[in-house]
Amino acid sequence: MTNKVKTPDELTDDLITLALAEDTGDGDHTTLCCIPPEATGKSRLIIKENGILAGVEMAKRIFCYFDASMIMKIFIPDGAEVKKGDIAFTIEGKIQSILQTERLVLNVMQRMSGIATTTRRYVKALEGTNTRVLDTRKTTPGMRILEKEAVRIGGGVNHRIGLFDMILLKDNHVDFAGGIKQAITRARNYLKEKDKNLKIEIEVRNFDELEEVLQTGGVDRIMLDNFNTDDTREAIRRIAGRYETESSGGIAFDTLRSYAECGVDFISVGALTHSVKSLDMSLKAV
Repeated sequence: MTNKVKTPDELTDDLITLALAEDTGDGDHTTLCCIPPEATGKSRLIIKENGILAGVEMAKRIFCYFDASMIMKIFIPDGAEVKKGDIAFTIEGKIQSILQTERLVLNVMQRMSGIATTTRRYVKALEGTNTRVLDTRKTTPGMRILEKEAVRIGGGVNHRIGLFDMILLKDNHVDFAGGIKQAITRARNYLKEKDKNLKIEIEVRNFDELEEVLQTGGVDRIMLDNFNTDDTREAIRRIAGRYETESSGGIAFDTLRSYAECGVDFISVGALTHSVKSLDMSLKAV
């Protein structure tokens, strides 16, 4: 199965369309029954919890997508630290439009801000090292573009967006291919045959697999899966700067820095997107 790769803008428009259809169905009857079509008003986005703000530009996009006549005034941009009581923006226009977009905007901004806040916490924990925190594909289906943007806003680094923009040979690929050498060789041949310029990363589970990768070569990054800190330090010594390195698996916030101090280039953290707490905020009429 071969699909056309959609741009981030196309994926975002698809998400907005689906989310609005899911929420409004054949009409927001609560709003339609009590608010005249010509009535105008203003609401403001109130922060109710300290954190990192994300999703402001996405909110603007949702409002404009639904009703281009709405006017948004932004007071706090994406990436800024916010505290309880701050006003991030106001939105002015048809009240029917404000009410029909309110929940989608809040859902997106609360989720994105929660991710950005969590990411910033991890980034700060790595200050003073050369290690960067990566996100993963453990994202909410359909919302990956927004969640990865939130990671970026929080100061993290995006790993591959999907299955199409990087080759990541994980344990199952290696096992099904028959081994490390076979997987790498097939990956390199595939890229040559398809005339594609993609980075190749391979996951190793032990020192035997690491040595086989080092002997085979032909990759850009080595992922050390579930290595403890002592083994990570030894693995980094063996790799000796020949390839980028990434630690993954079993790394908690409390052990994050100890892995960074081993000299690894990246630490991938699924928790940035798969289990974050949303940042509390509300959109209230002025």
